[in-house]
Amino acid sequence: MARRTKAEADETRTRLLDAAEEVFFEKGVSRTSLGDVAQRAGATRGAVYWHFKDKMDVFGSMLSRICMPFDEICDDKYGEMAPLQRIRHSIQMVFESMDEDERKRKVFDTALFKMEYVGELAELRGQHIESARCSQEKFAQDLALAAQEQSVNLSISPADAALGLHSLFVGLIHGWVLNEGRFALAPVGRMSVDVYLTGLGFQLSL
Repeated sequence: MARRTKAEADETRTRLLDAAEEVFFEKGVSRTSLGDVAQRAGATRGAVYWHFKDKMDVFGSMLSRICMPFDEICDDKYGEMAPLQRIRHSIQMVFESMDEDERKRKVFDTALFKMEYVGELAELRGQHIESARCSQEKFAQDLALAAQEQSVNLSISPADAALGLHSLFVGLIHGWVLNEGRFALAPVGRMSVDVYLTGLGFQLSL
C-alpha cells in the first residue's frame, strides 16, 4: 500500500509541474498563483503545498527537470574526445536536445523572458552564473589544448576566444527561443560554431 501511495504522490507532483510549465508560459511567473497551477493540474492548493514550499520552489523544480545548456557542457561527458572535437560535439548535443522540442523551448522561454531573477530567485540566478562560468572555462581549456595540438597561434587569448564562443552558443539558443523555434537550431548552430572555430585558425575534421 505504501508503495502505491508513493507512486500516486509522484504522479501528482509530476502533474503539478506539467501544469506549472503551461501556466508559467502563458501568464508569466509573477502573474501565476499556486491556485492557477492547482486548477490546471486538477488538484487542490493543499496538494501543491504538500509537494512544494512556495511558487519559487515550483519554478526551481520545473527547471531542474530539464538539463540546462551550461550544465550539459560542465558535465564533461566526452572526456575521451580530442579537445576540438569535444567542444563541437558537446555544443551540438545541446542544440540537438533542444531542436524541435516544444516543451523544452517553452520552459526556456519562461526562464529567459517571463521571470525576474531577484529576491527569492537570486540564488537560482547565482547558480546559472556559476554554471556559465564553468562552461566558459571548459571552452577555454579545450581551445588552448586544441591550439597546442594543431600548432595554431591564436590571435587572442584562449579565455577571450572562449568568451566569444560562449556568447555565440548562448546567443543562438536565445535567438531560437525568442523566434519560437522558427529556425533549425542544430544545423544552424553547427555551421555557426564551425565558422567561428575556423576563423580562429583551426582545421576541422568531419
